[in-house]
Amino acid sequence: MALKIRRNTSPAPPHGCPLTHCLSVFGGAWAPNVIWNLSGGPRRFGELKRDIPGISSKMLATRLKELCEKGILERRVQDTSPPSVEYTLTELGGELVPALEAIVRVGHRLKERAGEATCTSGAGKDGDGKDEAGMDKAGAA
Repeated sequence: MALKIRRNTSPAPPHGCPLTHCLSVFGGAWAPNVIWNLSGGPRRFGELKRDIPGISSKMLATRLKELCEKGILERRVQDTSPPSVEYTLTELGGELVPALEAIVRVGHRLKERAGEATCTSGAGKDGDGKDEAGMDKAGAA
């Protein structure tokens, strides 16, 4: 017997879908890390590079440029010798920080829950140390 398709009772997304537009800011690799590390105040390129282990210089430069173009960051050239560049969150960028904090809180809860599931389920069905989805404890397939 086929199941009846239920009517969607969720509100319709707003015209132009601002949710998708906002989430596209977080969609770029490393963008949330850059925003998070600037939430404490202005940082120079080299400082951000050290703050975010694993990010390449090219990727950091790309993300900084994209976030500046979207109005999330402000790039300030300091009148020093040699000249230095400092990045800071704009007012709009600062509004993203509470959203990131909420995502971090949920992420902690998800990790705790995954840890509980891992502890209770033990090895996968085939005894290979992977769960039913084929993921090992580090999240790799």
